[in-house]
Amino acid sequence: MDPALAAQTSGAVAEKVLRYRRDASGWKTCREGNGVTVSWRPSTEFPGNLYRGEGVVDAAPRDVWTYVKPFPGSLRETWDENVSSFEVIESITDTLCVTRTATPSAAMKLISPRDFVDLALATVQEDGTLISSAANLEHPLCPPRPGYVRGRNHPCGCFCEPVPGEPGRTRLVAFFQTDLGGLLPQSVVDSFFPRSMAGFYANLRSAVRLVPARAEGAEAAGPIQ
Repeated sequence: MDPALAAQTSGAVAEKVLRYRRDASGWKTCREGNGVTVSWRPSTEFPGNLYRGEGVVDAAPRDVWTYVKPFPGSLRETWDENVSSFEVIESITDTLCVTRTATPSAAMKLISPRDFVDLALATVQEDGTLISSAANLEHPLCPPRPGYVRGRNHPCGCFCEPVPGEPGRTRLVAFFQTDLGGLLPQSVVDSFFPRSMAGFYANLRSAVRLVPARAEGAEAAGPIQ
């Protein structure tokens, strides 16, 4: 992929995700419990919803980042029950890459396996917040695969934010707006995402608690190392 075009495209996606984080208007809570809140509002990208999850994880931001980043070295497929495989198709820079994520069947197999090809960017804010932003793209090395429905991720991302005064905790804010593709009843889609996002936080907390992510030298590592 042309590096200049990739940088321009990913930068535009990152700006959209930042606007989602800053804009508190229009959100409706659809699931709440165990310190996690899932909200939604209509997407402006496709005829579906933009979902926001928010909760605190008992680990430092860089440790949480190791589990959630969609970049080389991610531990995502080791704990996220909604990810069956993850691969980096093309590394454009240290903070920009093309990925393919496969998901298993879900909702009692009403949702068949999906795969998603995304352009993902990592950024770091001055306060230490680590951000991933991503969106669907077409890539010649990732044609549709037999047995999978090709889904599309519209601008989405995760914010690993420091909790003031608590260096060992992270506020994780996640945004998802996914077109699952296929001919799914809207009721199945609407019930799947809030439940899936609540499970995302529960499984992440368990993984961080049981297997600390920090490796030697991680404190000095770059954002996607």
